[in-house]
Amino acid sequence: MENYQIDKFVQDGQDPKVVEKIHGKILDMLTPGESINYIALQKKPAVNLLPDSITLSNRRIFLCEFTKLGLATNFEIFPWKDIKDIAFKEEIFGSKVTVIPFTGENLTIDYIPKIQARKLYQLIKDALANLQNQKNEAKESTPVYGNKPAYSNPVVSPEEKVEPVKPAEPAKPVEAEKPVELPRFEERPSLNSMFAQQNQQAQAAKQEPQSYQQPTSFNSPAPAPPTPSPEVHKAEEDDEITLKLKKLKSLYDKQLITQAEYETKKAEVLSQL
Repeated sequence: MENYQIDKFVQDGQDPKVVEKIHGKILDMLTPGESINYIALQKKPAVNLLPDSITLSNRRIFLCEFTKLGLATNFEIFPWKDIKDIAFKEEIFGSKVTVIPFTGENLTIDYIPKIQARKLYQLIKDALANLQNQKNEAKESTPVYGNKPAYSNPVVSPEEKVEPVKPAEPAKPVEAEKPVELPRFEERPSLNSMFAQQNQQAQAAKQEPQSYQQPTSFNSPAPAPPTPSPEVHKAEEDDEITLKLKKLKSLYDKQLITQAEYETKKAEVLSQL
């Protein structure tokens, strides 16, 4: 069963005895669910009984170096999340493989056969790409809540004084709006006062200034004023009635009196004829 496990790691020219020795050491360091995927061995031009090696698992990279004639072994172990990249350079006698971590110095193993170096490069690149995809999927599946602080109930210490809540002030009564005062129209003068004013104007127009006649002698009596004839008096009355009718017509045309008032006063004036 153990030989079957070793056979899949010696398909690219690896030394079976060295692979068996390294495989046994790595098995003791595996975690639950972890398995070995590939083992690459150093192959120098001269005799190399204890070569350096690079072992890949599904979780980590193991760089192994034998010291003290194989009595001691130095391991450099890196999880995949600590690996930044891998580089290799093909030379005359094999390839130089360099593992580049995010922190610390680069680790280089030379004289790795070219076939094994290419296989290491391909497997490590695939592992790093899968790890990056898993990180991206985790970011997409994680809901983003922003940078809002978590809600916490306020804690009031006993020393702090809690101010009583002031009652709400009652709303002020709304003052009733004052009614808008409309402009008042001037009262129209009554018809009686208008006719009285017209009579006064007519009488003032009738009175003519009396011419002073110088007496011829101091003994002769002053001549008596001429008595108006009935025809003249009647003409004056006709003129007064005509003036009243014209005034009524003027007031009606100016819409200062209504038609009913005009007809009533007109009838009164005509009744004086």
